[in-house]
Amino acid sequence: MEKRIVVVTGAFGFLGRAVVKRALDLGAFVAQVDRSETPPGAAGAARNFIVPGVDLADPEAARAAFARIGAHFGGIDALLNIAGGFVWQTIAGGELAAWDRMYDLNLRTAVSACMAALPFLEKSRSGAIVNVGALGAVKSGAGMGAYAASKAGIAKLTESLAEELKGRVTVNAVLPSIIDTPANRSAMPEADFSKWVSPEDLAEALLFLASVRSRAITGALLPVTGGV
Repeated sequence: MEKRIVVVTGAFGFLGRAVVKRALDLGAFVAQVDRSETPPGAAGAARNFIVPGVDLADPEAARAAFARIGAHFGGIDALLNIAGGFVWQTIAGGELAAWDRMYDLNLRTAVSACMAALPFLEKSRSGAIVNVGALGAVKSGAGMGAYAASKAGIAKLTESLAEELKGRVTVNAVLPSIIDTPANRSAMPEADFSKWVSPEDLAEALLFLASVRSRAITGALLPVTGGV
């Protein structure tokens, strides 16, 4: 990842922070994009460009953010689509609005970011897109319909875009099971956390697919399941 220009969406979240840290440790130039404002203690640096307050579901906002990043670093080599959200609700007791929210947070943001990044990625000699899907989209469960449907969309976006950009930009996705985050521990306090995927391990998988070492891989949906 040395000197590779990487954009991380959802960069202020738990997984996003792990990816940013590891990418910087590996020598990458990192642009952090998030809908939230800059969290306390965050600071830009020569290899760390922070772009807060960006609603990636808005294509104009996405284009403006990526134009800033491209101008700042002189290009973009890889896009890691981590921005997203989760909701659990049954169909019988749920609301249709949750399906719209999952679509916007998980799929629309990724499509919008890809559209904004493509002009830069196609100019890179080793452009890469890595999306975050979900193992639960392969076999969903009760209350997971809205979330799983949006993540299934990520899988089909990945496959379709990989074919569209074959030979020019690689496009892959990781399919994690349960990620070991404070929010998930709080929601499932009786679970065996040792079987979950650590953010650090998932970051390694994401950054491998964003690196030149994976240049022969495109259209892959990589399960990252830890001990599950």
